[in-house]
Amino acid sequence: MKRHSLNDWVMATRPWSFPASAIPVIATLAYLHWCGYEVNWVTGIWALVNIVFFHAAGNTWSDYHDYQHGVDSSDTYGAKTLTSGFFQPKEIYYLSIGILIIALAGGVGLMLMTDFGLIWFGLGGILCTLLYPYLKYRALGDAVIGLAYAWLPMWGTSYVTIDQVDMRVSLLAIPVGMITIAILHANNTRDAQTDDSAHIVTLAMKLGHSKATLLYQFWILFPFVYIAGCSMAGLFPWWTLLTMVALPLAWKNAHRIRHCSAQDISDIASLDEDTAKLQLVFGLLFSISFFIASL
Repeated sequence: MKRHSLNDWVMATRPWSFPASAIPVIATLAYLHWCGYEVNWVTGIWALVNIVFFHAAGNTWSDYHDYQHGVDSSDTYGAKTLTSGFFQPKEIYYLSIGILIIALAGGVGLMLMTDFGLIWFGLGGILCTLLYPYLKYRALGDAVIGLAYAWLPMWGTSYVTIDQVDMRVSLLAIPVGMITIAILHANNTRDAQTDDSAHIVTLAMKLGHSKATLLYQFWILFPFVYIAGCSMAGLFPWWTLLTMVALPLAWKNAHRIRHCSAQDISDIASLDEDTAKLQLVFGLLFSISFFIASL
């Protein structure tokens, strides 16, 4: 068995994907601050760190199951953690369990600092993490990702920082959640043929290549229209139009998938990672705009 450095273990968690879990918390904190609440920043930052640990556990758990079920192999574009032979399956399995234990301990600590009602959000996150591979193979992965990395963390962040769930944070979950779902959808659109060989079903496979590419473009472009509409309706401050700076990135990604064919998907080999980068830029601009507007 190979000896691995700390950096090896960190990279095995796929840190490039962490904007998908971090941005919902950051955006919620910024929004609640703009709304005039006395935000508990200690519990907010704790929630931010904790959800990233849950995300890391979910990534490694998914990689382990994808490898065991033949979804990821040496000839696929999926995570190379196991398919390259660099890590052994049991190493990733125990890494996932270890990270999940840390995340659970962090969640218990946060619950003791706040309120036992947090347990329901925690249970929801745990179920999403553990059941994700099973649901992903049955075309429900997109729905799980939207719940786990948009609505649940935003409601939970509101709960632990202002002692209540302000349902208006759901307005944020729509644009942020759509781009997060697009990360998975880009992956599934790229891997449709190899996923079919592994006898699993994803939403991208059900739609077919042409419709799947259109859906991806909708996921990443509609958030800009949505934010403009919310700004005009007075639901968001005008400063949220700062997110338009990220529009060229979204357009570039949309252009790439629009011009790829089902027979040659090499042009979108890294589209999931590039969509995560879009989420990072978009989400930070979105969050910063609320802080600026609150000055």
